[in-house]
Amino acid sequence: MIKHTYFFLFAILIAASCDNTNTGGNSNKTSKDSVMSKDVHTQSNADSIGMKHLDLDIKVDFDAKKISGRASWTIENKNNVKELKLDTYDMSIDSVFVDGQHTVFRLDSPVKYLGSALHIPIPANSHFIDIYYKTGKNAIALQWLDPQQTHDKKHPFLYTQSESIYARSWIPCPDGSGIRFTYSARVEVPKGLMALMSATNPQQLNDSSVYHFNMEIPVPAYLMALAVGDIAFKSIDERTGVYAEPGMIAKARYEFEDVGKMVSTAEQLYGPYRWGRYDVLVLPPGFPIGGMENPRLTFCTPTIIAGDRSLVNLIAHELAHSWSGNLVTNATWNDFWLNEGFTNYFERRITEAMMGKSFVDMSWAQSYEDLQVAVNELGKDNKDTWLKLDLKGRDPDDGLTDIAYEKGSNFLKLLENTVGREKMDSFLRKYFDEHAFKTITTEQFLAYLNENLIKGDTAILNKLDINAWVYGPGIPANCPHVIPERFKVADSARDHFLKGKPIAKEITSAWSTYEWLHFLRNMPKPLSFAQMNQLDNAYHFTKTGNSEIADVWFVMAVAADYTPAFPAMEQFLGSVGRRKFIEPLYSEMMKTAKGKEMAKRLYAKYKMNYHPLAQVSLDKIVLKN
Repeated sequence: MIKHTYFFLFAILIAASCDNTNTGGNSNKTSKDSVMSKDVHTQSNADSIGMKHLDLDIKVDFDAKKISGRASWTIENKNNVKELKLDTYDMSIDSVFVDGQHTVFRLDSPVKYLGSALHIPIPANSHFIDIYYKTGKNAIALQWLDPQQTHDKKHPFLYTQSESIYARSWIPCPDGSGIRFTYSARVEVPKGLMALMSATNPQQLNDSSVYHFNMEIPVPAYLMALAVGDIAFKSIDERTGVYAEPGMIAKARYEFEDVGKMVSTAEQLYGPYRWGRYDVLVLPPGFPIGGMENPRLTFCTPTIIAGDRSLVNLIAHELAHSWSGNLVTNATWNDFWLNEGFTNYFERRITEAMMGKSFVDMSWAQSYEDLQVAVNELGKDNKDTWLKLDLKGRDPDDGLTDIAYEKGSNFLKLLENTVGREKMDSFLRKYFDEHAFKTITTEQFLAYLNENLIKGDTAILNKLDINAWVYGPGIPANCPHVIPERFKVADSARDHFLKGKPIAKEITSAWSTYEWLHFLRNMPKPLSFAQMNQLDNAYHFTKTGNSEIADVWFVMAVAADYTPAFPAMEQFLGSVGRRKFIEPLYSEMMKTAKGKEMAKRLYAKYKMNYHPLAQVSLDKIVLKN
């Protein structure tokens, strides 16, 4: 039954064009393909009007915590549409001009998750729209940091996080992942601060406090980014470099020594890097995620600055997005796995080329474990464990789970195992080349996959069982699962410890973060106080500078009521805003009466250090229990 359904699906998909979006980011098709790619998370009508270019002229006001100014759109109204609709969220629209003429506009009442649609009447031959606006106090893309919330604690800092649909809270725009446009910007900031964007960037402070930017390659709104603060720059090589606060810049430059090599390695795999420069900005501690793949300027968490380059694999992931995500983009958030599943696979290919197979095997093993956790948390029959999601009427962030990342990447690993690495690499190189600067849906990708790699081979189709992956729940039976030899050594060491036997120092002396995480994650929970103390005395986990290991250790400490770790844990919670770390810690505290009291006290103390997105998550964990 599945086999017949599958072939019927491909009969439909093969007829679909994979090139549904031009470089301007708009498609006027009315075919079945357009229906499949309808973006339910934008209220704009950019599917009918060509959104060609955005010119921003804005001022950043730290005292008022507002961005204000003008967003000027160049449009192409080939369909003679009578109004332009754009996305906004908690935004004041002061005035609108169409081709230089003042016009009346309408701002709808807010729709949950989506914000308020801005309606602008336009004549058939309109080309230029000027919108004067101010951001609101609930602009969720913006985190305004007071000096004490930064690393150096001397100057305020602002950064944006536009993914998934938060660009609309700081720019009136068509905020859909399948809508691409070029942009330029003039940004005025307070004296002594530097501005950076996902575009061409300065490398030193100027005296005018005005910065100019240009992104000549069309990008979707979620890749619009801005950072303003006391920022320094250091070069890595001729096309890569790092930005950070002055007190962090030397450490960041040391940590990112191999970023230039990463770019070259990625190019050897899947073709040229097409964005010019690749730089990294290390943000203040409150950044809620590991990294954000803003074109030309990855935003990243300071939690990867471990002092020994042990956590910079995160940069390989964000770099890989320069192909999967930024170059070829998921058409809607229902197709999110096309961004993240591909990127996780590409990241591991970069890592394997630089670190070797035995190292990357541990990443694949952890991927499988993370997928198991995600499926268990969501429920093995939950449709949110499908690769193709249905997020209509919901927050698209509901789909930003490990399903897209880990189920998606394991599907591609299965493809590689089935057809062979040489064919897989040839296919992916062609895929990136032929879809460069375009968007794609899940259905279009499956049609392209069949036409260019599977080619109707029934043996391959039966081995893959694609329906089970894309339109089925849980973990498919044919999911790759590697058991690394290096994890077997860590398992043996853990068994020795639990039996009260000493672990030889030479066994653990060269362990990577992966081995330590595997060693700790699979400990019984809770350990006794004495066992925790024994581990701490031997390996100094409470004082580790590795944030990944620290987080797992602190969760174990809460479960075991290992109080010697609590002061360091509080310092960790007060200086780290990454949701990956703080959510498990607060969740563990909320499991006991004593822990709840501690969680509520610490959250009240440090809440304002966390990004608004993290606050939303933690409110659900801490305040609703």
